[in-house]
Amino acid sequence: MDDNNHIIGLSLYNKKFKVLAHICVWLVLMLLPYIMHSYHVDPSRSYSPENMSDFMKLDYVGYFYWIIVFYFNSTILIPKLFMKGRYLYYALISVAIYALYLVLHHYIYILLEIDIPYNLARAIWFKLPAFFLTMAASLAYTTINDLLRYREKLRETDKEKLKTELSFLRSQISPHFIFNVLNNIVAMVRLNSTELEPTVMKLSGLMKYMLYHTDDDKVNIKVEEEYLNHYIDLQKQRFGKKVKIESRFNITNDQQLIEPMLLIPFIENAFKHGTGTVENPFITIELFTDDQFLNFNIINKYNSSSNEQKEEASGIGIPNVSRRINLLYENRHELIIKDKNNLFEVNLLLKLKA
Repeated sequence: MDDNNHIIGLSLYNKKFKVLAHICVWLVLMLLPYIMHSYHVDPSRSYSPENMSDFMKLDYVGYFYWIIVFYFNSTILIPKLFMKGRYLYYALISVAIYALYLVLHHYIYILLEIDIPYNLARAIWFKLPAFFLTMAASLAYTTINDLLRYREKLRETDKEKLKTELSFLRSQISPHFIFNVLNNIVAMVRLNSTELEPTVMKLSGLMKYMLYHTDDDKVNIKVEEEYLNHYIDLQKQRFGKKVKIESRFNITNDQQLIEPMLLIPFIENAFKHGTGTVENPFITIELFTDDQFLNFNIINKYNSSSNEQKEEASGIGIPNVSRRINLLYENRHELIIKDKNNLFEVNLLLKLKA
């Protein structure tokens, strides 16, 4: 509920900021000619102070008209006509808008009772740049705004995909693995083994992480390390001496955060393809962090004689997690995957934020 209120508040703040920004831009544009002393007058004519004041009023009316045209063009004409290829209608309405401005300009000119005769040709010529600038600026504004909205939509879509993939990863742990752990627990109960309580606690920690922490945007690196250790320890218990498993973890900064379920697919992939029919199987896992970087390395042997395993050597989840890393860390990561001589190796370097 708090997150929803935060999102709504942020959205309202952004809207208010945009409105304020538009107002400031228009005020600057309206005041700029007078600040820069570049107000246009015809040097061949003499203007009284009253005429200058009237011309300023006339121009301010024009400014407000161009503001209306700007937003009318961006919200109606461009989406309804220009973007749909109805260029003739767009051109005709644009000409009508300019003609209406000239009519309004002439009417206000007469209303102000300016003692200088109105020159239609001069008005058409001098006001045309303002018209073209307004229409062009409106088109540019709409195009950029649509592009930003499209990019935001893509980003939201990517976020939803990441959530879906995370849900998939959460349930990706093989049921066979869980069944094996439970069978081991049953055997320990019968043998009254001293390993029973630690095994149950590790399985409990594994399930607790998947149920509660994977909904978070980020988790503490220590929590992630504990989860990985529980998983590896249970796998060691499952395979015993059949698979040589080595893991080395060194977390120097407990305050670092990481996206949940980011590393486990690589480890699951190693156990999936690094056991079974593999001769002299081994899996080596290393995780080191300092104040800025996380370094994760994993290597396993696999059986290349099996076509199925050879085709899946990179693992089904590897492309998904690679894309997640690209989206989440962009230019703050380096992922190297090597597949050579029946050895599959992953080297991941992440730049973390404290």
